[in-house]
Amino acid sequence: MEMTHGFASNVVPFARKSQAMIFPAITQVDAYWEGLRNGRLMPDRSEVDPRGMENALEFAFMLECVAPGVARVRIAGMHLNDLLGMEVRGMPLTALFEPAARERVAEVLARITNTPHVADLRLSSGRGVGRALLTAQMYLAPLSNQGQDTGRMLGCLQSDGRIGRTPRRFGLDQVQMRRIVSSSGKATGPGDTPAPHAARPELAENAATFGPAPEPPARHLRLVKGKGETA
Repeated sequence: MEMTHGFASNVVPFARKSQAMIFPAITQVDAYWEGLRNGRLMPDRSEVDPRGMENALEFAFMLECVAPGVARVRIAGMHLNDLLGMEVRGMPLTALFEPAARERVAEVLARITNTPHVADLRLSSGRGVGRALLTAQMYLAPLSNQGQDTGRMLGCLQSDGRIGRTPRRFGLDQVQMRRIVSSSGKATGPGDTPAPHAARPELAENAATFGPAPEPPARHLRLVKGKGETA
């Protein structure tokens, strides 16, 4: 059945029970992000500690906003590499999507940073030679950059089905947006409320790596830096 395209105009249940069972990593990353923000508009990217979402690291990623509606991958779990059959660091997020969906993805990215919102995207990749139908869910949530703006996003992408022949790129079946407000009910700036947790540089995004959990071993997230770039 073809799903209806369009932004949801009202608040929707973000982690329905059936979706939580199929895509548990999405539920974990959303819960982690909500816990970090603790009533603020959003957490800061320096607060992100991979140990808080260790069971979802394979599917998690972090984006850097480089232009309106454009974000590139800075850190990525191995699942994204598996889907494309190549290293995704440094690539635009739209590389994971079919050309027909990329303009819509850019609209979603702009809305996340401008308003801000959290986005829940339902995706699918069609059948082909060596490829079965693959469904997926993507989660995107804003992070402030040193308390000043939404310069980063925390994301998660989990698929259901056999990946098969790569690269697998997705169409955009449905978008649900959740408007974010602070605990005061105001859509204040990300730096207006002090962070509840002190940033720990050894655990933040500017650390050399996001290490795996001790037991059981988990795939790590890698920091992506261009030549001469600072975090």
